[in-house]
Amino acid sequence: MTTWEIHKHQIESPHGIVAAQHHEAAAAGAHVLKEGANAMDAAIVGALVLSIVEPWLSGIGGGGFLLHADGRTGEVDTLDFNLRAPRNLDPGRYALAGGDGGDWFNWPSIEDDRNLIGFESICVPGAVAGFNEALARYGSLDWADAVAPAIAVAERGMRLDWFSELCFAIDAKALSTNQASTALFLDPGARTRDATGRAVYLPMPAKAAFLKTLAERGARDMYEGDTARTIVHDLQAGGSVIDYEDLCGYQPLWAPSQSIEYGGHQLHSIARLSGGASLVHTMHHLRRFLPRQARPDATAASEYAKAIRSAYEVRLNTMGHAGAAGGDCTSHISVVDRNGNMVALTNTLLSRFGSKVTLPSIGTLMNNGMMWFDPRPGTPNSIAAGAQPLANMCPVILTRHGRPTLSIGAAGGRQIFPAIAQLLSYVLDFGMSLEEAFNAPRIDASMPTVLVDRVAGSDVAAKINEAYPVEIVANTLHPVQFGIPSAVMADPDRKMNIGMAHPNNPWAKAVSEACDEQG
Repeated sequence: MTTWEIHKHQIESPHGIVAAQHHEAAAAGAHVLKEGANAMDAAIVGALVLSIVEPWLSGIGGGGFLLHADGRTGEVDTLDFNLRAPRNLDPGRYALAGGDGGDWFNWPSIEDDRNLIGFESICVPGAVAGFNEALARYGSLDWADAVAPAIAVAERGMRLDWFSELCFAIDAKALSTNQASTALFLDPGARTRDATGRAVYLPMPAKAAFLKTLAERGARDMYEGDTARTIVHDLQAGGSVIDYEDLCGYQPLWAPSQSIEYGGHQLHSIARLSGGASLVHTMHHLRRFLPRQARPDATAASEYAKAIRSAYEVRLNTMGHAGAAGGDCTSHISVVDRNGNMVALTNTLLSRFGSKVTLPSIGTLMNNGMMWFDPRPGTPNSIAAGAQPLANMCPVILTRHGRPTLSIGAAGGRQIFPAIAQLLSYVLDFGMSLEEAFNAPRIDASMPTVLVDRVAGSDVAAKINEAYPVEIVANTLHPVQFGIPSAVMADPDRKMNIGMAHPNNPWAKAVSEACDEQG
């Protein structure tokens, strides 16, 4: 019997580094760093390319959050560009059907799954507005230059492989309910080959044309111009109530980060409706109860489970827009530039392929943001007109002595903040390198049954099982069990930057602007 061990190495470089879930996005961001751009430029370029090469995970039809840390002062700013429910939404359209539903959530299902699939699952997208706003405040590239790499990749097309074909196959039935999605993702005639005949690509001409229009007219044309009117026409033709005023009124929100001290660092996360508050809850618990020792063991894993389960109990019962101040299908990108500036950016469509709806006029998949609302009336996160749902995304930046030290985030829906909490603890509590932390086994306690990586010590599952039901699983590429993290780190003593990407994802890479250092 042959046993395979999967291991990925961190990269080290005195130059800037981009870590992302797909090597083409990381390389695109690293290239602009090499040309003199900064961390925010690289993050936006990378995120736009991710929307082409992994269209089922994130994109300009979705939303997200980001943090920016100034390399000189350590000042951290956050931007909320997440989704909003339509202002004319009727909660009565989302009647409970009974039975379990909700995709990532253990909530009752809704009639016809209209919160999960189709036009009525779509919320007002914020990605383009957020990317543009972030560039305007902290970037050095203009909008057209930032969009150019994504246009080139869209014209060439995403490169297809066994995993993309698997994604198409898994969601073929749902994608086939939308004519434009069927034509884009399921039509063999839409594919091309390179000169060698070996590489297969899926060009996205409508999306390329849409991005060219935004490059020429500016990002706000998606919200206030002719492009906005075209989008509204497509949406309303399919049954969405999103109107021109929804788009015109959309604005990203800058805010200070929420910060706590942990392990001699300041941990900064999003203060609003994200996974940030749940991460903070978890880290408070670990600060009190995690055993102080050389390496994490079964007792430490048990404390991770207790902290995460406690955070989820609070999260699912008390958190949401009503109390707010003021999966698998997400992409994260972390960047550090040569001047020490850092960005942590997470963007999502929610479910794989979002709503499964591609708008024909712009060739772009749209989110299913309604999935994030609790379908039960009377809860803090219930479906409501104009509301912002409680999101799982949890980008994080650490600072120490007034300088950014770590940018980290993950994909994986409910698994996101549990993954980040453990990785932060591995580094800060146990002195692991990024490489050691990312390759170490983790647990996931985001559901009532706690998942334990099968390569963890045999005593880990037994210890956790004293308090919770346990399932031992493999850390597979599909299904994702423990999140998909990406991170960059600064080592000021050695004047070196470090990058690390998810070991179990063969497309994930950390790329230096030197372009010859890839992990």
